[in-house]
Amino acid sequence: MVNQLIKGSIMLVIMFLIALFAAFIYAYNEIKLDMDKIVNYHPKTSSVILDYKGNKIANILQGQHRLYAKYDEMPGFLIEALIAIEDTRFFEHNGVNPDAIIRAALRNYKAGKKVEGGSTITQQLVKKILLSPKKSYTRKLKEAILSIKVENELTKEQILERYLNEISFGRGYFGVKTASKGYFHKELDKLTLKEAALLIGLPNAPSYFNPVKHLDRALKRANTILTRMRKLGWIHEDEYLEAVKETPKIYHDTLTQNIAPYVTDEVVRRLKKEFPDIKTGGYTIYTTIDMKEQKIARKALNYAYRKALKRYRESSKKSTLNGALLAVDNKTGDIKAMVGGVNYKKSAYNRATMMERQPGSAFKPFLYQIALDLGYNPATELTDVARTFQYYRNGKRVIWRPKNYESNFVGFIKLREALVHSRNLATINLVTEIGVERIFEKLKPLKIPHIPQDMSISLGNLGLSPVKMAEIYSAFANGGHMIEPRLISKVVSRDGTVIYEAKNQEIADFTRPEQAYLMTDILRDVVIRGTGRNAQVAGVEVVGKTGTTNRNVDAWFCGYSPAQEVIVWIGRDNNRPIGRGATGGATAAPAFAYFFKKLYKLYPNLPRKFEVPDGVYNSRDGVISELYTDISPLPTKAETSTEQEFPDMF
Repeated sequence: MVNQLIKGSIMLVIMFLIALFAAFIYAYNEIKLDMDKIVNYHPKTSSVILDYKGNKIANILQGQHRLYAKYDEMPGFLIEALIAIEDTRFFEHNGVNPDAIIRAALRNYKAGKKVEGGSTITQQLVKKILLSPKKSYTRKLKEAILSIKVENELTKEQILERYLNEISFGRGYFGVKTASKGYFHKELDKLTLKEAALLIGLPNAPSYFNPVKHLDRALKRANTILTRMRKLGWIHEDEYLEAVKETPKIYHDTLTQNIAPYVTDEVVRRLKKEFPDIKTGGYTIYTTIDMKEQKIARKALNYAYRKALKRYRESSKKSTLNGALLAVDNKTGDIKAMVGGVNYKKSAYNRATMMERQPGSAFKPFLYQIALDLGYNPATELTDVARTFQYYRNGKRVIWRPKNYESNFVGFIKLREALVHSRNLATINLVTEIGVERIFEKLKPLKIPHIPQDMSISLGNLGLSPVKMAEIYSAFANGGHMIEPRLISKVVSRDGTVIYEAKNQEIADFTRPEQAYLMTDILRDVVIRGTGRNAQVAGVEVVGKTGTTNRNVDAWFCGYSPAQEVIVWIGRDNNRPIGRGATGGATAAPAFAYFFKKLYKLYPNLPRKFEVPDGVYNSRDGVISELYTDISPLPTKAETSTEQEFPDMF
């Protein structure tokens, strides 16, 4: 009778096990959760913006901040630390470890609470990506089944890669690479054993073990992991003792670490159409920015800004004054620095690229270059007398009586002097002499939209952004060849493939090298003895042109050294006048000078003098005279007159 009962019990157990196995097989085949989320794992990954040397400018992200790390990037002791503390038999089980489940159940039963978990790393990954956090026996069964499925689809290394990229390490850092860079400012291959152990200890309770706030707890947790590794024989005693003594340096960083916000916003603005997932695709974006120059540019603009505030007795909190500064390499068109405003927190609007304002007299060099290319010479005399113009706008007659800034006129003036001292009347008469239609035709290579079809072009009555001014001024700085300023040099995908690479883009030849040098020489005089004297830099040849619009609304200085162009704009966001005497020379030129003084101190080997191209002559019959070229010959003696003297103007 007893034997029959025993046999019956055994049969019931066997039937139960068969039924349980059948239920497991049925559930295995029926569960159709989206395994693709793990198998083809593509988490939202932050993109990184770098300067031209590879220094980080900012992380850009949407939601979670994650920098993706491939398995090969992870040091062996980091993997060992994880397995030692989380899943010692990881490389032996098939996704579920029955021994660990039983052991955890017994310990939890004895303790009367949960003190140990029996989940494998694979189960934790499944739970994190595929299942809800709600606890139930059904979810636990699904977790086990899906873990086995994952193990059949992926290698152990692939599972570890996904796990270490998915989990949170606190402070908004998702993934071990993100945490390594955030907490230690290190790539994974530069981590010490103690740093690796500290990172591995965080996911268990990221807030509790946060090393920024609770370093002692984090170190104690790391030492527990090191002790476990020593017990397993995975590290030697001397390695253990050295690691236990170490106290890593912890950094208190923000998620984005954005040190050039105007640059960052502009990069995103330019790329978001071609790369809609720019903030989540894990791209590495290389820019042309030099962060050392960016720092100088920011200080230079603030220097001029503070100077203007002091002059007009305004506080920065209430003032509507603002500005922009752009630095561009003459030969390549690479934007080395971009500052779109004096205070990004107060206004994120990028005035360097998005704003269009009248350049005023800063546009005059292009009109004078046309004259030179038509056979005029710097010594050619122009007429500096008042004129009245009549034209019709919207069917109404308009009378225009332009005047010089000094409210006088001198009769005849050499072309060089007219530009050096920014004489409006001489410029207007020059445009009249050449012909407005001819001027417009010659300006076409500049590709300027919405040029006014009237004489107001003579005084720069058109809307241009600082970045467009940098583009057209490259016609002088780069020997006649215009180059479109570029900000982004290349974009690299998460797997290391270069998916975008910029090329130097020459837009057009506006003039010839020898003709462009004539303009450079005139603009040098603007700085030495004309309206741009506040732009002078000791030991460096710098040239440029001031620009001041009606009622002192806009103040510009646009110029260059033999190495770089710099465009400075200062004005009010509400288009109100800056104030009395707020010319380009007085207000914008100081920022230009500040930038170049610091630039040449930083890079003393940059070229300091302009090279004279072939075809430029400066003597006739052995007598030093005005510069001339074959296209711009010297005027005859009958065409010249005594040079005029003009009052100082800043």
